[in-house]
Amino acid sequence: MNKINNNLAIKGIFYAISSCFIFSVMNAFVKATAVSIPSNEIVFFRSIIGTIMIFFFMKKDKVSFSKAGIPMLALRGGCGALYMLFYFYTISNMPLIDAVVLINISPIFSILLSRFFLKEKVPFKIYLIMIIVIIGAMFTIKPFGYSTFSGVAILGVLAAFFSSAAGICIRYLSQRYHTYEIIFYFMITATLVSIPLMWADFVLPNSKEWFYLICIGVISLLAQVFLTKAFTHENVVVVEVVRYIGIAFNGFWGFVFWMEIPDILSIIGTILIIGGCITIARIRERSKRKEAIKCL
Repeated sequence: MNKINNNLAIKGIFYAISSCFIFSVMNAFVKATAVSIPSNEIVFFRSIIGTIMIFFFMKKDKVSFSKAGIPMLALRGGCGALYMLFYFYTISNMPLIDAVVLINISPIFSILLSRFFLKEKVPFKIYLIMIIVIIGAMFTIKPFGYSTFSGVAILGVLAAFFSSAAGICIRYLSQRYHTYEIIFYFMITATLVSIPLMWADFVLPNSKEWFYLICIGVISLLAQVFLTKAFTHENVVVVEVVRYIGIAFNGFWGFVFWMEIPDILSIIGTILIIGGCITIARIRERSKRKEAIKCL
């Protein structure tokens, strides 16, 4: 039994690291494509490719569209669409590692949204650690500079918020709807929302840019598959901790291709955010175990 559990754990960690690496490759493609293609247009092509692929999977597995609960599915799609729009814009206009660090403050918003909408209990310790994470975010955003960089960073924080909101919606919807249908509404909503936003600045991609855009669409779906497998093979906390390796991957691409070197404030902010979020994940897991024991 222990050998089987160890094998599952190793597979879970492998899938988590693989998803981190693949997502970082997607981010690098987004940043490279954004040199000549507007970020809203990148969102459109990433979404339309994802819509087509998910629709194909739904037909293949005979997953039908639901006739009830459409508003909630649309809300999940809207939150996911806004997340992608803000995130891709952030990646396009600030150092890659800083953009990824900011999106990783999403657990803070997840806790707050879960508290208010799902009525989940939050240990007092977590609120204290949230202050540390927020301070880390301030180091990364540098709000007192009143610069364009700060404005873009605020959009990165909004991306983290809408990522969390989408996650809350998924937790609610996953009990009633097939995963493919949830993803389809996300993809189709992002496609529709991005059309008017990209219309005025549309750039016809050349052959290299078409290659990049197709890679973004396909790679992102592959990364999602690996991440899903990670959560089914390993403890959630372990997966969340391992996922922070993605920051190192993104930092590597940023340095190799764009010579991006984080300043001391960004480094301090990164340490505070990663350390705080990992601690929060561990506290939440312990709290859930205690609640489960009480129910026995």
